Amino acid sequence: MTANKERVQHPRKKFAYDDIPSKPATEPPLPTSDAARNHVPNPYCNSKLTHEKIAAIRAKATNPTPPNIDFAQPSDTYPESFPHFVRGRDSVREYITSLFTSRIAIYDGAMGTMIQNYAKRNRLEEEEYRGDRFANWKCNMKGNNDQLSITQPHIISGIYREYLEVGGSDLIGTNTFSSTTIAMADYEMEDYVYELNYEGARLAREACDEVTAKDPTKPRFVVGAIGPTNRTGSISPSVEDPSARNVTFDELVEAYFEQIVALMDGGSDILMVETIFDTLNAKAALYAVGEYLEFSGLDIPVFVSGTLVDQSGRTLSGQTGEAFYASIRHAKPMCVGLNCALGANHMVPFVEKLANCVECFLHVYSNAGLPNAMGGYDETPDMMAIQNKVFFENGWLNMVGGCCGSTPPHIKAIREMSEGYKPRKLPDVGRPKMWLSGLEDLVVDDVHNHLGLPFLNVGERCNISGSIRFKKLMMAGDYGTAMDIAKKQVEDGAHVIDINVDDGMLDGLAAMQKFVKIAVTEPEVAKVPFMLDASKFEIVLAGLKWCQGKCIVNSISLKVGEELFKEQATLLKKHGCAVVVMAFDEEGQAATEDEKVRICKRSYDILVNEVHFPPEDIIFDPNVLTIGTGMEEHANYGVDFINATKTIKEICPYVKISGGISNLSFGFRGVMKIRESIHSVFLQHAILESGMDVGIVNAHEMIAYEDLASDMKELCENLVFNKTPDATDDMLERTSYERACIDAKKKGLAMPRKPRGKVMNVPRLEFDYDRVPPKPATEPPL
Repeated sequence: MTANKERVQHPRKKFAYDDIPSKPATEPPLPTSDAARNHVPNPYCNSKLTHEKIAAIRAKATNPTPPNIDFAQPSDTYPESFPHFVRGRDSVREYITSLFTSRIAIYDGAMGTMIQNYAKRNRLEEEEYRGDRFANWKCNMKGNNDQLSITQPHIISGIYREYLEVGGSDLIGTNTFSSTTIAMADYEMEDYVYELNYEGARLAREACDEVTAKDPTKPRFVVGAIGPTNRTGSISPSVEDPSARNVTFDELVEAYFEQIVALMDGGSDILMVETIFDTLNAKAALYAVGEYLEFSGLDIPVFVSGTLVDQSGRTLSGQTGEAFYASIRHAKPMCVGLNCALGANHMVPFVEKLANCVECFLHVYSNAGLPNAMGGYDETPDMMAIQNKVFFENGWLNMVGGCCGSTPPHIKAIREMSEGYKPRKLPDVGRPKMWLSGLEDLVVDDVHNHLGLPFLNVGERCNISGSIRFKKLMMAGDYGTAMDIAKKQVEDGAHVIDINVDDGMLDGLAAMQKFVKIAVTEPEVAKVPFMLDASKFEIVLAGLKWCQGKCIVNSISLKVGEELFKEQATLLKKHGCAVVVMAFDEEGQAATEDEKVRICKRSYDILVNEVHFPPEDIIFDPNVLTIGTGMEEHANYGVDFINATKTIKEICPYVKISGGISNLSFGFRGVMKIRESIHSVFLQHAILESGMDVGIVNAHEMIAYEDLASDMKELCENLVFNKTPDATDDMLERTSYERACIDAKKKGLAMPRKPRGKVMNVPRLEFDYDRVPPKPATEPPL
């Protein structure tokens, strides 16, 4: 490996699309559905949504009478155009954009605090929680606040109205924070989840409509609240077994989907995935939202709110705020922000970081300070308003509210403090970039590796085909030691860890899942994004469902046929990952420059135009093939790859180009110096001249181009660029010498004599008079 020293950072090769200037944003990034792109109003006629999965959930409803699920209003209910709003006539997305760009909108405050305050003034014990309907329930129900939407609806309706009338909230969240089958299992209320969500939303809908009717210039909106559940997909419940989990991604998706159907049937305008302490749970919720939107064909704005648990600025599952956003931005949330855990003053540095990177609207609803010794909150309305002032002064927010400890008077004070301040301006729309995440975020287009090259090092050593040691550990089930290999790669300069457990003697599905589940609990490994690598699609998909960050999947290709290719790409798009696309099609592997370009362009057009896959999240692998084999048809493989890379980058805007670099020098295996020298020359040209971005490498062994000896550099240049017919033979001779040196060193013998190599004629230095053209002679020299 080249010794660590300060390296000049080489500029990235630019293409025409890199210089397109940024332009002002008119709205947050849109989902790719036609309804969202065209701002199609939600008709609020949910009875017309008859997809079998939606119908199956309604069929399980426990509502005593068939619920009304249609909430459209006559189009002439209120005047046309902002600030008025009529359901079924107007687009919620358009209205929220107008609201959030004209002033700082007001969300509500804590539901739990208000229920506790009610209980201080009124009787609210087990009997009241049960009500008449559940008087003989089999377990205790006190503390199940969501249950009050059914048994004590007047309490919940009263709280909604207080936030609307006293607090002045533009939007209120439904009393459904724990209304999933997973969370309701604590009360054995799983069967009542549809009813809990429906009633929570219906009561909010009624309250909003009543208050809106009093002042139609200030419409009020229902935000369907989707909590985190009481289980985590990323964190083991067992100290002894880091791979243990008490919930799966698919179980979370199923639970969230049921909640979403009922929230929408109850009249919600917006969906909010909130209080996210584990981003994997949030990804499952957003996946479920995506399924609902696909089945319904509706455009429903989605808000997402993360929770940073302490002053480290990380979620409970270890992600930074920026990594959290990078992990969920594929869902195209309309508004993102932070809530709970901290008071406003503690959130300031983290909100500022999000304000500097979030592409959509931004919100905060903090606690009323930190809890006191009794678990209560001491900030008064005026104190909480003052703590939030910094957000308004800096122009960081589009929406503000309160969480634990806040009440309608707190929201009123915050609202009054926010008046007169402008909302956050959406950032300009510029060149799209690949934005990955582990526990920390990584913008691939801004990366330089340890050698100063604009290149993403993907560590190859957690790959069974890339490391004999890793293979032995996986076969032995020694995952702990295998994690040490992953840690070492990160220490040595890998930006991303490639994980491949393909072997005929190993259960790849089980091994991939176990490795990933353990890896995400190791901070020194999990801080970088993962590349999930397998020959079988179901294996990478299984691994993907245990990753809270934004991963790369390696790989898909057209060799499975166009339909399956589109199906796989669509599924990966829903999960929000980047993807490696191999230059294979139905006819086989691309070897020549023309074939590499043709297959990649065809794949690009399908992915971007038909699947609507983000082009910046596509990584083409045009196949790094082995040179120096002695076969004439292999001699130009290096040239073909480098030339194809440049053309693909030119005709497929924003894509990345990758390759398995070790393939190039496979014919010289056993002599690392030779192999890494070949790689150094190849990468220098492929990266700086053609724009290659990514490679699966052993970062520890990489050699800087400028550190190569001149004779070695010449041998490699001749081989990589197929400059001379003897290039392979010359390199084989040098390989024999290097191997002999290794043997001599092992045995303590004298070093062998270095091959002299060919004597190259060096051109003579020319001066101006050497270039004077000859002229016709008129006589002999005099």
